[in-house]
Amino acid sequence: MELATIFPSKYIKAADLKGREHTVVISECAIEKLGDDQKLVLYFQGKEKGLVTNRTNADRIAYLYGSNTDSWVGKEIILFPDLVTFQGKAMEAVRVKPPVQRAPTRNGGTNT
Repeated sequence: MELATIFPSKYIKAADLKGREHTVVISECAIEKLGDDQKLVLYFQGKEKGLVTNRTNADRIAYLYGSNTDSWVGKEIILFPDLVTFQGKAMEAVRVKPPVQRAPTRNGGTNT
């Protein structure tokens, strides 16, 4: 039996991404108490779990959409697993990046 089944989390972990990128739309930015700390948690349209943001991910989103988290609602980002070093050990973490730029269409239709 998987530990994630026994101890489910309401927050996204790198393993939840199953090695793939996921495009999501931010529906809410909330400050939540986790342990002794206050953390910024993002929630997404159509998703149950939120993402506890670290400074790196928050700075990346702020670069895209501004430093006011209220302006992030309705915006698209891509979540992806990435190998990072944490406390001297390699591990997977969730990272964010800009949405894929779509090619402009001609005459309001598709590029065919």
